[in-house]
Amino acid sequence: MVVVNYNREEKRFYAEEISSMVLAKMREIAESFLGSTVNNVVITVPAYFNDSQRQATKDAGAIAGLNVLRIINEPTAAAIAYHLEMKNRDHGRRTVFVFDLGGGTLDVSLLVFDKDDIQVKAITGDTHLGGEDFDNNMVNYCVKEFLRKYKMDISGNPRALWRLRTACEKVKRTLSSTTMTIIELDSLYEGIDFHLSISRAKFEELNKDLFNKCMEFVETCLRYAKMHKSSVDDVVLVGGSTRIPKVQQLLRDLFDGKALHKNINADEAVAYGAAVHASILSGEFNKKLQKPLLREVTPLSLGLQEEGGIMKIIIPRNTLIPAKMEHVFTTHRDNQTNVLIHVYEGERQTTRDNNLLGNFVLQIPPAPRRVPQIRVCFEVDDESILSVTATEKSREITTKVTIINDKGRLSKEEIERMISEAKKFKAKDDMYRKKVEARHALEKHAYNMRHAIKDKEISLKLSPEDKENINDAIDYALKWLEVNEDAKLEEYDNMRNILSEVFNPIIVKMINEEDSSSNNNGKKRLLSILAKFALQTVYSIATDVNKASFEMNSVLLWGESKRNGKNSLLFSIGKILNSRGQFL
Repeated sequence: MVVVNYNREEKRFYAEEISSMVLAKMREIAESFLGSTVNNVVITVPAYFNDSQRQATKDAGAIAGLNVLRIINEPTAAAIAYHLEMKNRDHGRRTVFVFDLGGGTLDVSLLVFDKDDIQVKAITGDTHLGGEDFDNNMVNYCVKEFLRKYKMDISGNPRALWRLRTACEKVKRTLSSTTMTIIELDSLYEGIDFHLSISRAKFEELNKDLFNKCMEFVETCLRYAKMHKSSVDDVVLVGGSTRIPKVQQLLRDLFDGKALHKNINADEAVAYGAAVHASILSGEFNKKLQKPLLREVTPLSLGLQEEGGIMKIIIPRNTLIPAKMEHVFTTHRDNQTNVLIHVYEGERQTTRDNNLLGNFVLQIPPAPRRVPQIRVCFEVDDESILSVTATEKSREITTKVTIINDKGRLSKEEIERMISEAKKFKAKDDMYRKKVEARHALEKHAYNMRHAIKDKEISLKLSPEDKENINDAIDYALKWLEVNEDAKLEEYDNMRNILSEVFNPIIVKMINEEDSSSNNNGKKRLLSILAKFALQTVYSIATDVNKASFEMNSVLLWGESKRNGKNSLLFSIGKILNSRGQFL
């Protein structure tokens, strides 16, 4: 369970629910771009995801209200993108190595392309190795440096660590294009500023073991595929972390100086390939292009438990699917009437170290030990769904089950409840999001105004009184935000309008003075400055005579209140609201 504070309430979420929120947002973005409803999806996952993780991903899609057509491996999706990118080139049969290093996972795959036939030969990887691990090593180094310099340990301060982690991620990106940079954090801990120079060489030293581990997976994948590195035609880079120069250098060295293929976008390749695969499954693939035939492999070995808890592998990892393999075993006790069959996935020799997928019971006639002959058949289809059939040979007693790993998985009732809750609270969540956006818009509007009047050219044209009026209004708005953290949506909008009604007439007057002096260049410069600070609407007000007149009356009321020595801000805002038929 994930515990978060949301909308001023503590809520508990399953990991699937969090994933479903991400998928729902992605659906919203896609529908906005396409202008149509999106119901069917292809979701990509790290190649080394086990069955439980894949099933949880499907559940997340269901909670988001999506029909998951297929779960495919990320490197395979990137390979589809590579296939289409190379479509116009006559290369014939090619062996391609896909190196996918993202923020949290490493996937490596070896594929063979033969015209439109894409065959995965081997996959491997680590679901806990990626860019975040490089960040963590830098954070640990900075914590030690802070302790050495200031004799203070910040490892127990979440806020300081969060700021440090953000800075380290930025430094990591910067070091991909430069050899030296600086971590600068003001008042990181107890008012102490932290400044540290870090070079690319130091970053590479800190992560040396992780980089070498990445290369070990490359060699392992080649070994699984029973191919020599010299037979690889292209090395395709996928994932943001492949931009790290050291990673690219190690790959070039491992493949004997081979140039790395960077023609496809490392960030978009997986999404692109998934979209192409979705178009194929939905029957909307461009007829001008030949459909690629995609053939995946099993990421982990599949087997059953033998006497003593030993894992008997039936379908080895990296077996091309669809696949069908069987094994014959016998009983270990006299007059045994049933056999409990446990199905596992994993690479360890003992089943307790592997992942249990499911179990079932086969009824058999009594017989002396080692006499019954029980044939167990494992079959994996194109959807990577495993079916297991057990047959007692003498009487042809057969039991067949489709293995669905329910361990730790949400029940059907839980999924339906979450779907219902997602729909029920959507309106509430949308309103909360709009309130947050309105609050941020008001704050940004206030600061943009302040930046605008601090601009040298505008500042010279404003009187001290005008500057004071605008600054007082900005100060009031920012103070109002501090004491009204949970205001209504319309209150945020009203306060933004109030700010504009103080700022706009002053700026309109300034623009009109430039206009009356026939100084078009000066007017254009002022408008461009306002545009820079997202205040372009001021010009439209200046061209609207009636609205400009109203705005001028508002600022006169503001100035009148100040001359009368009253609370200028509240008095003038009250008059503005009253003139609009609204009240504080």
